[in-house]
Amino acid sequence: MSYQHVLLVTDLLSDADKVALKAKRILAGSPEAKLTVLHIVEDDMVRFGFELVPASSLSGDVDGEHWQEARANLAQFLERNELSAVDAEVTAAISNSKGIVNYCQEKAVDLLIIGRHERRGIAAWLVGATADNILPNVPCDSLVVKLDQPVTQ
Repeated sequence: MSYQHVLLVTDLLSDADKVALKAKRILAGSPEAKLTVLHIVEDDMVRFGFELVPASSLSGDVDGEHWQEARANLAQFLERNELSAVDAEVTAAISNSKGIVNYCQEKAVDLLIIGRHERRGIAAWLVGATADNILPNVPCDSLVVKLDQPVTQ
């Protein structure tokens, strides 16, 4: 199958390069595919009645130090892995899972590539892995790259 729009989701942790390598292999087999890279910053939410609004959109903090650092880290990630992305985006979402699923639906992604850290302890019980949460809801093919080190927070 030839993919047209590949989305690489990264958490920018130290092992994200392993996921980038898989994306490069897929893209080598689909030279006409465009690559989008997405990093989601989980945003604090403010409740207005029944509606939740990202705090950064109210405060205009999308140019704050935290956001600038995330953008710089994403640019370094792309350069280090020699990835040429049509779009590289840092965005906020209520949760990583919702943000990824919504992005795939809105941008007509036909392949999602994401890493999966094993979670242990209370983190596994409370939130589980993002990849596990999105797979039932994402509207496209998915490549989940198993990463070695568990997340223990």
